[in-house]
Amino acid sequence: MPHLTLEYSANLDGRTDMGALCRTLHAAILSSGLFEEGAVRVRAFSARHYAIADLLPQNAFLDMSFRIGEGRSEQERQRAGELIFAAATEHLAPLLAEPHFALSLEVREIHSALSWKRNAIHPRLRAAAQS
Repeated sequence: MPHLTLEYSANLDGRTDMGALCRTLHAAILSSGLFEEGAVRVRAFSARHYAIADLLPQNAFLDMSFRIGEGRSEQERQRAGELIFAAATEHLAPLLAEPHFALSLEVREIHSALSWKRNAIHPRLRAAAQS
């Protein structure tokens, strides 16, 4: 952890660069200083089927779910969320200028007793940082 998952309406394909958004959000997460590089994941999934608000075809959404492990204060979690949301807001400014787009973010803390993981990336990046 941390893992940031973006779910968005498929009508955003071609209207914004999702790969660039993922890289921007990755940088925002690291800029918090709260997470190791080897743990960060950002991914985006398009929802082909959706129904939004008043069902106008131009309505669109992007919902972000940021899952992190335990051990950070509420202020730290809030700061990370603010950095992510600000970066997304800047990237998506043209869409937010339209009356048909909704952006959301939720930060969730994962209970360590209910989470299993193995990560072979950490040792490689930690060794590289020491050399």
